[in-house]
Amino acid sequence: MKSYMAKKNEVEQKWLLVDAEDAILGRMAAQIAPVLMGKNKPTYTQHIDTGDFVIVINAEKIKVTGRKADQKEYDYYTHFPGGRKFVSFAEMMERKPEKVIEMAVRRMLPKNRLGRQMLKKLKVYRGPSHEHQAQKPEKIDLFAPAN
Repeated sequence: MKSYMAKKNEVEQKWLLVDAEDAILGRMAAQIAPVLMGKNKPTYTQHIDTGDFVIVINAEKIKVTGRKADQKEYDYYTHFPGGRKFVSFAEMMERKPEKVIEMAVRRMLPKNRLGRQMLKKLKVYRGPSHEHQAQKPEKIDLFAPAN
């Protein structure tokens, strides 16, 4: 029996639309990452980007469970001595809710060139409108129970 290996020029990528309203951040990111990788397709090949494009709308309406809204912090380094900075989850949601979703998904993707390429297929928007109407994205419900 032969194994099928997808080729770069044979991959068909769709555009999918996800509404993040009342979605839990980690669970949503765990559903989006395999779609970006292409693991939901029978043609999945590790070294080829077989995933679909994902558009996330209503980024400012995501939820987190427990006390994460109060305790979760994002840190970064300014490359100066003593330059480690912290931003709380609440402050990040106020300033850049898109970045919160991008960071959650990015950390679930492979940590290599292919992972960076996959992340470019994630488009996150604040509010219900987006600029990808021409691609005719199909709305999917990631949170529906599997049959």
